[in-house]
Amino acid sequence: MSAFSPPLPVRIGLAGFGNVGQDLARRLCPGVIQEARLAAATARNLDRARANADQFKPAPEIVPLAELPALADIVVECATAESFPEIARTVLTAGKYLIAVSAGGVPNCPEMIELARAHGGRVRIASGAMPGLDIIRCAAEGGIRSVHLRSHIKPDSMTHERYVLDRGHDFMARPPTEPVKVFEGTAGEAAAAFPRHFNVAVSLSLAGVGFDRTTVEIWVDPAIGGAVHHVEVEGEDIALTLESRNRPSPNPRTSRIVAPSIIAAIRALVAPVTVGS
Repeated sequence: MSAFSPPLPVRIGLAGFGNVGQDLARRLCPGVIQEARLAAATARNLDRARANADQFKPAPEIVPLAELPALADIVVECATAESFPEIARTVLTAGKYLIAVSAGGVPNCPEMIELARAHGGRVRIASGAMPGLDIIRCAAEGGIRSVHLRSHIKPDSMTHERYVLDRGHDFMARPPTEPVKVFEGTAGEAAAAFPRHFNVAVSLSLAGVGFDRTTVEIWVDPAIGGAVHHVEVEGEDIALTLESRNRPSPNPRTSRIVAPSIIAAIRALVAPVTVGS
């Protein structure tokens, strides 16, 4: 039996109430998960969040971040990589369960594991955009020799990235007509170069062999509708070739699969039967 067993229905708190947070509210408020309910949310602009919350029935309580853990059993971080450290410290110090979306912020909170252990909190990284994390975690238990990620990203998702602009790629003024490699290095370097955008490299590293041993290529590709992530794993017990093709999203910085991945993560914590290692 899991150590996580609060009274049902489990109270969900949202740390972030932008596009992803409101998408989650639209799913949770009608009761998509019988064992969970949306209780509260926080955001940088509380007045705007309260106005947005009025469209949901029942509306979540809007509170400052410091007050959120007391109102929730599970806190979903759906903000930004920049906000992740503050959210993680607040939630884990309170001994609560954190489901994180902005995996790119994990390297900026190096004390995360120690905080969770010291206070009885837990962290789950929700990453629907990355294929096969379950089997990669299994492979890591037997030993992995190499992990390589090649991602193809739409040009408009990279147009304003400082790392790309600093290397002379102006995709707004000069739209590419064929794939252009904009990065090659380790996952740690990818997370540092694209802290707001490239959560998949962090999620893959955490599931597998770490930031320094996971290699990454990033291509800007005008021929795709949504991000394509291709993973090659060579392990002692299994070799893997995995690929995901994300559907286009109205928000170029967010994949459509993000909210469903969070719902799946919540369901895995509270449903009577779950599938996966």
